[in-house]
Amino acid sequence: MTVHLAQAEEFALLTLDRPEALNALNFAMLRELDDALDEVEAGKSRALLVTGAGDKAFCAGADIRELLGRSLAQQRRDAARGQRIVSRFGRLRMPSFALINGYAFGGGLELALACNFRLALRTARLGLPEIKLGLIPGYGGTQRLPRLVGEARALDIVMTGRTVMADEAERIGLVNRLADNDLIAAGKAFAREMSGYGLPALALARDAVARALDLPLDEGLKAEAELNTLAFQTADATEGMEAFLAKRKPVFRDE
Repeated sequence: MTVHLAQAEEFALLTLDRPEALNALNFAMLRELDDALDEVEAGKSRALLVTGAGDKAFCAGADIRELLGRSLAQQRRDAARGQRIVSRFGRLRMPSFALINGYAFGGGLELALACNFRLALRTARLGLPEIKLGLIPGYGGTQRLPRLVGEARALDIVMTGRTVMADEAERIGLVNRLADNDLIAAGKAFAREMSGYGLPALALARDAVARALDLPLDEGLKAEAELNTLAFQTADATEGMEAFLAKRKPVFRDE
């Protein structure tokens, strides 16, 4: 197994475990990720934390040996499958956090980009170096990166294939926060800033913000009103408002 899923208190902890290959993504690992996400969805964790085994890499990208000698039909099929699996990290019922503990290159950075939040050690290194191989990113990097850092910075990173140091990654919004040592503890602390809230409201808030990037303002406001109405209908919303009026802490039940 190259993917390990464990429970870390109230959180699911998913570890990419191919340290001898810097946790590079191969097709077997992608299948295991798909299965692991099924298990996460069926569980009761308050958030998903994703990291890489060892102290060198979160994930150094795709396993290049698997890409040689493939037909165009195979590449198109597997790129679509990879995009589907990677996209799941950002669409879970709970928030997802990529904990970047070393190199996050190519498909590894694309996986991190798909998560809702990114934390990195100050020694982390990030990049989309596919251009150096005569390729371009294929698991969502060209689409998600501009949404985080803007078109000009995304073009710079993609078309030079350069390495982005952790301090620059934080400054430009590529990562949310930096950690000095215990990345898992930092991830748990960040997750706990929101994991006590109801999961339906968290998911609706995430979806509403995503609409802001895809829709004109007037259409986005309509979408926000619809999602706000959906949130208003939940039992958690009733509990939250009643608790506020009673000056007590709400007990959300994800309903």
